[in-house]
Amino acid sequence: MGERRFSETLLIIDGSIACGHCRQPLSAMDESWKSGARLSAVPAASLPGAGSATHPDVELRSFSCGACGTLLDSELALPGDPFLVDRLLPTRL
Repeated sequence: MGERRFSETLLIIDGSIACGHCRQPLSAMDESWKSGARLSAVPAASLPGAGSATHPDVELRSFSCGACGTLLDSELALPGDPFLVDRLLPTRL
């Protein structure tokens, strides 16, 4: 199947989603790659530059490669919310 880009930070290698830096597999194509990444979550209100209107429950989730530490993606969410789902959309050549 070979190798192709899934995003700026992720690759598809032989049917798996992998870190684009070290090529460590994170998940199968039909699973959420975020479940295979290292997760760090911090309150968004504690971040430098957060304004007084930042809701105290909102958190910044950072997803990193467990093998090399490369930051793969981040998202804002409420605690307990499911991870945002990234999908590869078919493209026409």
